[in-house]
Amino acid sequence: KIINISNSFIASINQQALHFNFKMTSSNNSFVAIFSLLLFSTMQCHAQLSSTFYDRTCPNALTTIRTTIRQAISSERRMAASLIRLHFHDCFVQGCDASLLLDETPTIVSEKTALPNLGSVRGFGIIEDAKREVEKTCPGVVSCADILAVAARDASSLVGGPSWTVKLGRRDSTTASHTLAETDLPGPFDPLSRLISGFANKGLSTRDMVALSGSHSIGQAQCFLFRDRIYSNGTDIDAGFASTRRRQCPQEDQNGNLAPLDLVTPNQLDNNYFKNLRQRKGLLQSDQVLLSGGSTDSIVTEYSNNPRTFASDFAAAMIKMGDISPLTGQNGIIRTVCGAIN
Repeated sequence: KIINISNSFIASINQQALHFNFKMTSSNNSFVAIFSLLLFSTMQCHAQLSSTFYDRTCPNALTTIRTTIRQAISSERRMAASLIRLHFHDCFVQGCDASLLLDETPTIVSEKTALPNLGSVRGFGIIEDAKREVEKTCPGVVSCADILAVAARDASSLVGGPSWTVKLGRRDSTTASHTLAETDLPGPFDPLSRLISGFANKGLSTRDMVALSGSHSIGQAQCFLFRDRIYSNGTDIDAGFASTRRRQCPQEDQNGNLAPLDLVTPNQLDNNYFKNLRQRKGLLQSDQVLLSGGSTDSIVTEYSNNPRTFASDFAAAMIKMGDISPLTGQNGIIRTVCGAIN
């Protein structure tokens, strides 16, 4: 990619060249070659993601990915939530580098087996399907990390949520971090302070955090993740709502029983999630703490009253999340299969 260099940076280079007053000897030509290489390396390190990254190298990439995602969501509406979650869980570990997709090997401890992902993160096969289709026309060009980002955007728009322009140019990691997956991903029992600090550590604001939490307008959660809440008899949960949820989540066993995060519009990405919170009907504890007398109350109220504001902020937050520590330039690789290193 062509990178624009600021005039001040060019001026600085020129001043240094004049200061040393180099003559065009063979040795000086060698210096110029080395200097040019260093300059190119600097430019590569500051490479930026771009929405037009594949316009020439794989112009049909986004259409091909969208076709696969549409087919998957048509078959199972819940897959939209799973694909958004995949992108989120990938970016929050060691950046948006598709490390989450790597399978276990003798040299890789997979993030898939980390507690926040084990038995709950899904949709890997859909990403592999999209990758396989893209490889047919553009082998070795489109990264799995970019497919994840595009899939999340398409998943949102296909279930009534916002769309946005995805920035592209990420490359795939050759490593995974099981340890970071255990520590950096927000949990369903986290207090508000931990949620805020966890997102801040990734460069996301409190407002970004609340907007991204709105993805819980779709998808489902397993019984063991909300059992304590619905049997707590707490003041922060509607009694009728708790009673309804107990029917499919007994006090013992049936840990994997699923319940929709939003009972009203479970397959529509909308602002009803925030309306639920105002009625004390957040399924997870980490949902309801967003409206618990703290700093996020006003944001929840705003989103519940204004669906357009929520949609706009959600899209902006997803773009910001996609910017977390991407591998660009010569860093990383383009995996042929998303679950394995080439």
